[in-house]
Amino acid sequence: MVREPLILSVDTATLGGSVCLTRGKEIIASVEADPGISHSNTLLRDINRILKTAGVTLSDVELFAAAAGPGSFTGLRIGLATLMAFSMTLDRKCIGIPTLHAIAHSCGSSNVVVAAHPAGRGEVFAQLLSVSSRGVVTELDAPSHVSPKAMIEKYGALTNLKWAGEGARLYQDRIEDAAHERTIEFRDEVNSAGDGRGWVVAGREANLAKEIAALARQRLECGSAGDSLRAIYVRPSDAELKEQCQ
Repeated sequence: MVREPLILSVDTATLGGSVCLTRGKEIIASVEADPGISHSNTLLRDINRILKTAGVTLSDVELFAAAAGPGSFTGLRIGLATLMAFSMTLDRKCIGIPTLHAIAHSCGSSNVVVAAHPAGRGEVFAQLLSVSSRGVVTELDAPSHVSPKAMIEKYGALTNLKWAGEGARLYQDRIEDAAHERTIEFRDEVNSAGDGRGWVVAGREANLAKEIAALARQRLECGSAGDSLRAIYVRPSDAELKEQCQ
């Protein structure tokens, strides 16, 4: 039997974020960080905590994986830079997983799912994806940086649709109103059961690091694991926007 690699995965694209240590499908240790504290103050502490809990050292880790964005500019840089340093120092592979892929993966198999993540200033990062019964995520369009209204209009013609991520939960009332306007059945997956028809807002997954680990393991198995981490930004940073206006 082939031994599964020990994977350390981190999510610093979202507020709070999370860290997870897995081997195969087994979650050995994980921690969710405080959304009120910067990743710069918690990431190394949380990594050290789960390594101690598991009784292993950083050199035992065989694969590093991180949320590659879109998400918080500062958070992404902290997570990616940290794992890249580990990877280069220890000569290990590292994989960047799109944040929206991890969000879609967190809500299980679905023919069509809109993964939405807050982008600040009342806007969202959104993308249409599908998730197979084996957990393979397929892109159905490119990630975009839009207003909640534009997001709903963009995908409003789809009558059977799952909405996932904090961006969906944050604007759930608007999604529900739009469903009623279109005479589409709407339900909140957390508080009601159903047959999957209509529009469904998925429950919140606070530990995206475990989804990142699962997707990284998929990539490793199919031979598409990269040796570098590259951020996916979707929109310019505030500094770049300021420079463009000058």
